[in-house]
Amino acid sequence: MSVLTRDEAQTRAKLLDVHHYAIALDLTTGDETFESRTVVRFTARAAADTFVELKPAELRQATLDGHPLDPETLQDNRLPLQGLTAGEHELRIDAVMRYSRTGEGMHRFTDPTDGETYVYTQLFMDDVQRVFAAFDQPDLKAAFDLTVKAPEDWTVLANGITTDLGDGHWQAATTPLISTYLVAVAAGPWHSVHTEHRGLPFGIHCRRSLAPYLDPDADEIFEITRQCFDRYHEKFEEPYPFDSYDQAFVPEFNAGAMENPGLVTFRDEFVYRSAVTDTERQTRAMVIAHEMAHMWFGDLVTLRWWDDIWLNESFAEYMGYQTLTEATRFTDTWVDFGVMRKGWGYDADQRPSTHPVAPEAVDDTASALLNFDGISYAKGASALRQLVTWLGEKDFLAGINTHFARHKFANATLADFIDSLASATERDVHAWADAWLRTTGVDTLRPVVTRGEEGTYTLQVEHKGSRPHRIAVGLYDQDVSDEGRHLALRDRLDLDVPQSTPQPIGKRPTLLLLNDGDLTYTKVRFDPESFKAVTASLSGLPSPLTRAVVWNALRDAVRDGELLPTAYLDAARTHLPHETDLALVQGVLAFASTYVADRYVTPEQRPAALATLSSLCRDLIRRTEDGDNPGLRLIAVRHCINVAAHPDTIAAWLADGTVPGGPELDPELRWRVLARLAVLGATDETAIAAELARDPSATGQEGAARCRAALPTEEAKTQAWEAMFTRDDLSNYLFTATAQGFWQPEQTDLVRPYVPRYYEDAVALAARRGPAIAEAAGRWAFPDHAIDEDNQALGQACLRDADPIPALRRKLVDQLDDLGRALRVRQP
Repeated sequence: MSVLTRDEAQTRAKLLDVHHYAIALDLTTGDETFESRTVVRFTARAAADTFVELKPAELRQATLDGHPLDPETLQDNRLPLQGLTAGEHELRIDAVMRYSRTGEGMHRFTDPTDGETYVYTQLFMDDVQRVFAAFDQPDLKAAFDLTVKAPEDWTVLANGITTDLGDGHWQAATTPLISTYLVAVAAGPWHSVHTEHRGLPFGIHCRRSLAPYLDPDADEIFEITRQCFDRYHEKFEEPYPFDSYDQAFVPEFNAGAMENPGLVTFRDEFVYRSAVTDTERQTRAMVIAHEMAHMWFGDLVTLRWWDDIWLNESFAEYMGYQTLTEATRFTDTWVDFGVMRKGWGYDADQRPSTHPVAPEAVDDTASALLNFDGISYAKGASALRQLVTWLGEKDFLAGINTHFARHKFANATLADFIDSLASATERDVHAWADAWLRTTGVDTLRPVVTRGEEGTYTLQVEHKGSRPHRIAVGLYDQDVSDEGRHLALRDRLDLDVPQSTPQPIGKRPTLLLLNDGDLTYTKVRFDPESFKAVTASLSGLPSPLTRAVVWNALRDAVRDGELLPTAYLDAARTHLPHETDLALVQGVLAFASTYVADRYVTPEQRPAALATLSSLCRDLIRRTEDGDNPGLRLIAVRHCINVAAHPDTIAAWLADGTVPGGPELDPELRWRVLARLAVLGATDETAIAAELARDPSATGQEGAARCRAALPTEEAKTQAWEAMFTRDDLSNYLFTATAQGFWQPEQTDLVRPYVPRYYEDAVALAARRGPAIAEAAGRWAFPDHAIDEDNQALGQACLRDADPIPALRRKLVDQLDDLGRALRVRQP
C-alpha cells in the first residue's frame, strides 16, 4: 500500500478545497464485506492531476463529473484523477470493502457470549480508505453526511446525532468541518444509557453482554464526563463544538480510546467485569478527560500534518491529568502519571528511535504512526507541565484561547501555537519551544552539597543536558517524634537550572530532593547523604508525589546501571509494606516483577527475587486482612499470583474459589491463577477448557489462548506459534493473548529454538497483516526474556538484512535496545 508523503499532501492541499462528503454504507451484505458509496464535492484551484485514496475489495464504479473512471487504474490504494480543470467537481465511488479483524478500518466482532455482532470504525492516520474513498490528509477538512443501512435490531452511532429512518436505515446529522481520520461509525445491538447535560445529549454504549457491568458504573462515568465538560468550559472560551457526546466501549480496540468528535470510542476493558482498584477507576476517568480535551485539541483545531501530533496528544495528556485533579474526586492523578506514565517517556527518549516532541519533518504517514509513543504523550505532557510552571497558568490559558479563536474548525502548526502563546506573555516562548520541543534525550540533575562557613551549606546542581528547568528542591529533616522513620519538610525552594550562583540551603538536610513535586522532565540523582536517607526512610516522606519522584529516581538508576537491581528489590521489600498510595504500590511492583525479576537479575538470582516479591505480597495481604483497603489487597493478590514459584497456594485458591479472607476469585483472578499454573506446568488443557466453559466471553477466549500458549510442552508451543505466525486468522486481541503466554522465563530451554525463528516469521507476518499486527508482534511476541548476545545479534541482522515494515522495525529497534540495557545491567 502506498503511504502519503508530506510533499504529496502539501501539493494536494494547495490544489484542492474539499467541501463535502456524502457517504452511504450498507452493513447487511455479509460477514466479510460491506458496501461503500461516496460522493465528494471539491474545488480544484488550478488544472492538474491528483488522486483519491481507496483500498477496496472491489471497485465497482467511479465517476468524475459524470464521466466514468477506469477501475483498473486503481494502483495500490490510489485512484488517479487526471486532467482536472479549475473549478467545482463531483467524484462518485461505488465499492465493496472488507471488514477488519485487526482493529483497523471497519472492525467486525462477534461476541462469543451471545453471538451478537458489532462493527466500528478506527480511521486514524490512513485507515479511512479501508471504509470510504477520501482525500485522506488532516488539512483537507470537510463536512460529512452519513447514511447507514444495518440489520433492523441494530443501533447506529456516528459523529452527530443519528436518526432511525426505519427498516434498518439511519442518518447522521451533518458534521462541522472535520478531518477524514475523525469520521466515526459504531453499529450493533448496543446497550445504551442516555442522559442530558447543558442541553446536549450524552450517551454511553457497550455490547449487550456487558450491560450488567456498565450499568452499575454509569453514574460514575457520567459524573466524570459532566465534571470534565464543565471544567473545560471554565478553561476554554470556545464552547464544545459538536451536537452530542457519545462514549462507546468497543471490543478489540487497539488504542486506549479515540477522540472521534461526538463519538469517542474506548477499549471495552474499561467496562469492568471483575474487581478493580480505585487507581484503575482513576485511569478510566483520565482517559475520559483526555479524549474530551481532544474535542478542542485535535478536533476543533487540527494539526496540519503529522509532525505536530504533539498538538493533539501532549495537550490531551496534560489536560486530562490536570483537569481530573481539579474537577473530580481523583485529586492525586499526577502521582499515577509520575510513577506509571512518565517512565514510558523516559524509556522512549533514551532509545535510538527517539525523536523530538515536535519533529521538524515527518516524511510520510508510516513514519508518523511510529511517533504515537511515550514521547508524544508522556514527555510532551511533562514539557507542558513545565511550561505552565515557567509561564504561569493564566498566560498559558490565554494563549490557548487565542489559538482556538484563530484556528477553530481549521488547521494549525507548532509555529501557529507558539505565536498564540507569545501574544499572551512577554516571555520568550519561541526559545522555550526550541529547547524543549525540538531536542531529544533526557537531562540528568545531580545535587552537589557543599559545607560553608558556620556550618551552613549551599547547593549546586550538576546539569547534564541542554534544557532549562524550573524545579522545586525539597529539604527534609528527620522527624524525631516518630522514631526516626518519617521525614518532615523543612522548606521547598524554587530553583532555575542552570544556576547563576550556588543556592544557600542553611543547615544540612537529611534528604535533599531535586524536582520535588515532579514539575519538570528530567532524571534526578541523590547525593550520598540523601541516598542513605532514602534507603532508610523513603516510605516516611509525607507526600505521595514526593515518593513517586524518589521511586522514579531509583528506577532510572537501576536502568542506567548505577543501582543494583537487588537494591531496588530491597527498597521495595522495606518500604512498600508501609505505602498507602495504590498507584505507587502498583507501579513499583510492576517494575520490580516485569523488569527487575524477569530481565535485570541473572537466572541464578531470579529465584531469590521472586521469593522477595512473594514475601512482600504476603505482607501486604496480611496488612489488609481487616478489609479496610480492598484495593491494596487486590494488587497484592494479583502480584502474589504473578510471582508464585510453586503452585500449591494459588492452586488451592483456584480450587476454593477464594483467597482466604477474600477476595473471591472473579474471572480476572481465575484466569490469572490458571495462567501462572500453566507456566509452572501445574494445569492442563482439560482445566483450561473447563474454565473456558465457565467463562465463554471474549475475555475468557483471550484467557484460554494465553494459558494454552503458556503450557510447558512442545505441542503447546508448536500450536501457539502456528496460530500466531502461520494461520493469519487470529484477531488482534487473540494474537496478543497468545503472544503473552508464549515466552516465559521459566521455559527458556523449551522455547530457545523459537528465538531465531521469530525474526524471519515476524517480518513475513508484518508484511502480510499490516501495522497493527506488526506492532503486536514486535511488542508481545518478541523473545524479551532471552537476555543474551545471540538474541541481540539475530535482531541486529534482521534489521540490517530483512527490511521489516516500519511498524515492526520500530518495535525491534526498541526491544533490542532494551535487551542491550538488560545485558549491561546484568554485568557485575
